[in-house]
Amino acid sequence: MKVVLINPYELGRQPFGLAEPAAWLKQAGCDVHCCDLSIEKLETPLFEGAGLVAIYVAMHTATRIALEALPKIKALAPQAELCIYGLYAPMNADLFQSLGVKTVFGGEFEPGLVSLAKRLMHGGTDAQAGTLVCLDKINFVLPDRSVLPPLSKYAKLVLPDGETRTVGFAESSRGCKYLCRHCPVAPVYQGKFRVIPADIVLEDIRGQVAAGARHISFGDPDFFNGPGHALKIVRALHAEFPDITYDATIKIEHIVNYPDEIRILGEYGCLFIISAVEAVDDTILDYLDKGHTRADFERALAFLRETGIDLLPTFVAFTPWTTLAGYRELLQAIIDLQLIECVAPVQLSIRLLVPQGSYLLQLDQLSGMLSDFNRELLSYRWSSPDPRVDVLQRDIQSWVFKAEEQGLDRLTIFRRIWELAHTASGLETPPLPGDCSGDPIPRLSENWYCCAEPTCQQLASF
Repeated sequence: MKVVLINPYELGRQPFGLAEPAAWLKQAGCDVHCCDLSIEKLETPLFEGAGLVAIYVAMHTATRIALEALPKIKALAPQAELCIYGLYAPMNADLFQSLGVKTVFGGEFEPGLVSLAKRLMHGGTDAQAGTLVCLDKINFVLPDRSVLPPLSKYAKLVLPDGETRTVGFAESSRGCKYLCRHCPVAPVYQGKFRVIPADIVLEDIRGQVAAGARHISFGDPDFFNGPGHALKIVRALHAEFPDITYDATIKIEHIVNYPDEIRILGEYGCLFIISAVEAVDDTILDYLDKGHTRADFERALAFLRETGIDLLPTFVAFTPWTTLAGYRELLQAIIDLQLIECVAPVQLSIRLLVPQGSYLLQLDQLSGMLSDFNRELLSYRWSSPDPRVDVLQRDIQSWVFKAEEQGLDRLTIFRRIWELAHTASGLETPPLPGDCSGDPIPRLSENWYCCAEPTCQQLASF
C-alpha cells in the first residue's frame, strides 16, 4: 500500500518525524513517499494510488499550515484515509476530526501508524478512528532519510565570518520530564521522556554526515533530560567526527545544575545552546513554572561565556502579565547582557499561546483573562489589561516581519523595537550604548521559536 507522509513545517530542518515512521512503515511492507511543504508542493502524482496520507504536526505553525493544506490534500487524495500525528495532534484532535480526519496519534506515534496501515492493507473500512496517545516505550529503528529532500535544501549554519554549513537534524529523546505550564510537550507526555538508543542516533548522524552535514542540530525538547545519554552520544560523535559541530536545546536550570557536563559539551564541539528563558520577570517565570529565575539566567549566561558556548535565549515577550515597563526591562536586560546578536528579533514579538489542553488553563492567575478558543489561531484569545501592550505587540511583529524581509541586521531591528517600546510608553527614547550588541555568533538560518503565534512569514505556500 502506498503511504504519503507530509511535513508542513519544522523550522527548516529535515524532519526525524517523517524519517522514523517511514522506516517503520517500509518494514511493514508499505510504499512510502514523503512531502515537506517547507520545500515542496502538493502535486497530483504524489497522491496517485495512496491508501493513507498522514500529516505530521510537530509545532503550532505546522498545525496551522496543515489546516490550510487539508482541503487540497483531500481533493488530491479523495480515496485515501487521512491521519494526523505528532505533538500538536492530540490537543487539536476535535478540530481535525470535525474536518474529516478520522485518526489522530500523539506521543510515540509509530506503532499506531503501522497498525492503521496494516488494517487498511487488509481491506479494513473505518480501519481505525479516534485519538490515541501512546507513551509506551517503543523499539526505535534507523530513520529512513532517503525519502526526504536532500539536506542542502534545508536550513544552514551561518558562522560569524559568513561561512555557511549544511546542517543535519537528530533527535536523541522525546518528551520531557518537566511540566512548564506553557509548553506543548507537558500535556501530551505528562512528565515522561523516552530515549532513542545511542547507536541509532549515531548511525543516523553518520548517514547525514555522509550526505554532507557539517553541523548537527539536536532537536530534543531538552537535551539534558538524560545528561548521561546526551554525553554518551556527543563523546562518540566527537571521537568519530572531530570536526563536526552541533547545537542543542537545554533548560537554564540544567545549565546551572550540570556545569561539568556542560564543559564537556564545549570541549566536544557544541557551538551554542538554545534555552527557553521566556522572561526576565520572576513573577512571570513563576506563572510559567519555568524552574529558573532571572538570576539563574544571568548566571547560566556568564558560565557559558566562560566555556566558549554561545547562549541563544528565546522569549515569550508578551503575556497577559506583561506591562510596558516590564517589556522595556526585557529590552534593557538584552542591552546590559550584550545579547542583541544572540536574540532573533522574532523573539521580541512573540505572544503567548494558550492551546487546548495547556497547563496554563489550570492557572488561577489566568482566570477571567481568556476569551473563547480561536480556531484560526489554535489558541484561547487573551487581551492585556493595558491595551497599549497589545498595540505594541502588533507594531513590533509588523516591524520585525518587514525588517527581516529587507535583510536588516539585528542591531538595526532592535533599535527600532527600542524606539517603539518607549514611544508606546510616552517616553523619550534614550540612545543605545555603543557597545551593546555583542559579537556576532553562529546561528541557524531559520529562527527557533515555540509556544507563540507565528507571523504570516512562517506560513507555507503549498
